[in-house]
Amino acid sequence: MMELIQEQTIACPYCGEDIQILLDCSVPEQEYIEDCQVCCRPIIITLSLSDEQITALNVRCEDD
Repeated sequence: MMELIQEQTIACPYCGEDIQILLDCSVPEQEYIEDCQVCCRPIIITLSLSDEQITALNVRCEDD
């Protein structure tokens, strides 16, 4: 069984630093904004899940 909260490392699309984010895997399709822990700029995170597996994780700048 998949953990409902998973930690993931992503690269900030602004500063390029690796940061840790927590993913809520209880919702199969979601998009939300989380600020970078290094440069504080807003990162848009899109997450898709299927059959308890992450099928897509996309991070992008707010103005993309």
